[in-house]
Amino acid sequence: MQKLNLTITLETYNNDTELSVLENKLLNEARKATYKSYAPYSNFHVGAAILLDNNEIITANNQENAAFPSGSCAEQSAIFWVGANHPERIIKAIAVIARPGKEDIFRGVPPCGACRQAMLEYEVRQKSPIRFIMVGANQQILITESVGDLLPIKFTDF
Repeated sequence: MQKLNLTITLETYNNDTELSVLENKLLNEARKATYKSYAPYSNFHVGAAILLDNNEIITANNQENAAFPSGSCAEQSAIFWVGANHPERIIKAIAVIARPGKEDIFRGVPPCGACRQAMLEYEVRQKSPIRFIMVGANQQILITESVGDLLPIKFTDF
């Protein structure tokens, strides 16, 4: 038997002021998107912002449904909208952030497995990596160069 160690590389920043102007704007657009989410059951509002290759920013948020789990995560809402409306565009980056409750307190949230697969599918489809930006503990910013890093053993690897 052999053991295989998998590693990923994350860029870390102390806070969003250390980001580039464009990435800071992307994260702020994700924050704003949380205020349009529909989350009456969990009261957990998630926003996503996608940067396209023409510098257009697309935002989306989670949309819950009483017939759980038939709602949609913010990441999936955003990426599917891009795929349906701009299939020729390349996604350069995605930022995701959450706001629990009704206050203006934001926290990081890593994407669920289904969102990771949906984003990876688009990355494979467009044949170029998608930079993923999320907030970690103490408002630290974590960035990976590819959403594929968030799903180290991919369905497409076999």
